[in-house]
Amino acid sequence: MDALEQLLRIMDALRDPESGCPWDLQQDFRSIAPHTLEEVHEVIDAIERDAGDELVAELGDLLFQIVFYARLGKEQGRFSFEDIAAGIVAKLLRRHPHVFPDGTLDSAGSKPGVSAGEVAGRWEAIKQEERAGKKVGAAPSLLDDVPLALGALQRAAKLQRRAAVAGFDWPGAPQVLEKLDEELGELREAMAGGDKTAVQEEFGDLLFTLVNLSRHLGLDAETALRAANRKFETRFRKLEQGAAEQGHAVADLDLKALEALWQAVKAGEKPLA
Repeated sequence: MDALEQLLRIMDALRDPESGCPWDLQQDFRSIAPHTLEEVHEVIDAIERDAGDELVAELGDLLFQIVFYARLGKEQGRFSFEDIAAGIVAKLLRRHPHVFPDGTLDSAGSKPGVSAGEVAGRWEAIKQEERAGKKVGAAPSLLDDVPLALGALQRAAKLQRRAAVAGFDWPGAPQVLEKLDEELGELREAMAGGDKTAVQEEFGDLLFTLVNLSRHLGLDAETALRAANRKFETRFRKLEQGAAEQGHAVADLDLKALEALWQAVKAGEKPLA
């Protein structure tokens, strides 16, 4: 028995109505969803910290989430693990005609002859054809099936990429920077006006434009912000340490003293006692 088969059998045992785990038996699709999101973030965290040993374990946790969903689908007569696997196999074959010319695994092996950028463009075009085939009634939109549950930064980037497929995009980063200046000016005006609703709207526009800039710079806004979070956390912990070495708590220091500590941390200097 291979490891995947063992995992599926473990899941069956955990969900056995007579002898299964009480906690696992209480779960459903909605109750597991937050755990899935947590596992995804833990996978990403392990990758960004280059923690190879942890990554193996975190990927196992994420795989278990898929197996759990498959078991729930099987119990409800909706789908099985095999259906999930068959679905992604069919999708990958369909979306990679440059690798599988006749849409079968046996046709793999010819040189693609296309760039990564061309592949991305074809991928979006194929997905749009798929969305058009699924849509019934209302006219299909490029923005169909962009998940509402995505993080706001990720969803903004995905909406922008979809719109770019139709040519609705800035020519490059310099033009986005001009738009960023414009949005910043509108935010200042809203703040001067004192209308909180207007401030929120303009602030949202500013964030949306920043995501657009990240896309044109070839960056992922979510990844960049996580890196900034880590950098701030590291520096702030060092700032706390520096304050403690001076016999103070951070809350006891004024802004001038805190700025001095912050600059010392940034410069890699040990704060003076």
